[in-house]
Amino acid sequence: MHEQTLLEQAQALQDGEVSSVELTQFYLNRIQAHDESLNSFVTVTGAQALAQAEAADRARSASEAGPLTGVPLAHKDIFCTRGVRTTCGSRMLDNFVSPYDATVVERLQAAGMVMLGKTNMDEFAMGSSNENSYYGPVHNPWDSERVPGGSSGGSAAAVAARLAPAATATDTGGSIRQPATFCGVTGLKPTYGRVSRFGMVAYASSLDQGGMLGVSAEDCAALLGTMAGFDSRDSTSVDHPVPDYQKELKQPVDGLSLGLPKEFFDDRLDARIRASVEEAVAAWEGQGAQLVEISLPNLPLATPAYYVIASAECSSNLARYDGVRYGHRCADPEDLEDLFCRSREEGFGAEVRRRIMIGTYALSAGYREAYYDQARRVRQLIRRDFQQAFEKVDAIAAPVSPVLPFRLGEKTQDPVAMYLIDCYTIPVNLAGLPGLSLPARPVDGLPTGVQLIGNYFDEARLLGLGAAWQRETDWHRQVPPGFA
Repeated sequence: MHEQTLLEQAQALQDGEVSSVELTQFYLNRIQAHDESLNSFVTVTGAQALAQAEAADRARSASEAGPLTGVPLAHKDIFCTRGVRTTCGSRMLDNFVSPYDATVVERLQAAGMVMLGKTNMDEFAMGSSNENSYYGPVHNPWDSERVPGGSSGGSAAAVAARLAPAATATDTGGSIRQPATFCGVTGLKPTYGRVSRFGMVAYASSLDQGGMLGVSAEDCAALLGTMAGFDSRDSTSVDHPVPDYQKELKQPVDGLSLGLPKEFFDDRLDARIRASVEEAVAAWEGQGAQLVEISLPNLPLATPAYYVIASAECSSNLARYDGVRYGHRCADPEDLEDLFCRSREEGFGAEVRRRIMIGTYALSAGYREAYYDQARRVRQLIRRDFQQAFEKVDAIAAPVSPVLPFRLGEKTQDPVAMYLIDCYTIPVNLAGLPGLSLPARPVDGLPTGVQLIGNYFDEARLLGLGAAWQRETDWHRQVPPGFA
């Protein structure tokens, strides 16, 4: 069953070939058998999952089931879940049990989906390798000595190893697309404001966006149709019509123009990854797409601008964790200052502390204009570059990562090298655009990926292009050795 896509499992449930309880227990057994080697889950909600599965089976018997009723999935541990720990991969929230559900969780539960558990992640979504979690690093199922990518590495590894047919995720600077390509799965970062951020613990509020990881573009389309939509509880949510993404998957590729930005195909890109991306681009060209070389001249400024903005917003958002209201509190504080300082020092890991310090400095008196305000101006230039490009093309094709999945510990002592890993994904977040990562031809047994970038709220076009590519290939269906 684990080799089926989410939609294939939904069809099997509808046809009565399997019950939700049987399917849920199957995945719980796989998690128990395989996750010790991956560390992809922080919390497994077995009893709750089976109860939800029983309710799904009753709904189906009463002819009250929807298309996704009874299908299991996992949630990144950054989405609040009522009565279940929401840790954000941090000691600071190790004991936090949310009293409410995030909107994303609410909508998927309303659709009848079953929560298997909460997946591991870089602490507060800060990282590119999933080595920054309080609960230890996640291992890539294709090679346990390599990283799965971050910060949604737990979700990506779980889907790749088929411990869950799909998982929610978040993307602040590439944290859906990069782990998707490192683990050989499909990942969608929607337009900023397309999916509600209510109940999604904030890292950088103007950049964070919820999305999903699945086996196929079709699976992502089904999930996006359930997750997307206006939410009055989220001030950044956009009231924009939600199309039938699954219906629009069959739109033709013939006649579309596909932009190839020269700044993405530079000397930072591994030649083997370039070949995989070019193979995908050639396939779309063979289906009738027109290839157009474009330029995004301000792209080289994206990474420094991103880390100033993201760190500044993180410094502000994480100020609430003071040891007073909730979260970790140090033992026997001498006074209020000691309570604040030691609770934060003990609760936050090294990478989170580093970014808080960078952000606080960038916002401090005398430096805000030189750093934060300048970064915001660069952000507008990058957004303008993309808008000018979309006057010429319908979508943009590019690599996701300049490198293959690297070994655990390889870059932990060089933060700048780690930050540069996201050079091809960060611009999309700065502009607030949708991005889709698709598995491409592996290199030396390791996954690679191709990225599609669309105009605002044009997820349907990206998913259609992705589905067209996946109808011609089976890279997305490959399961890592040992997990088949």
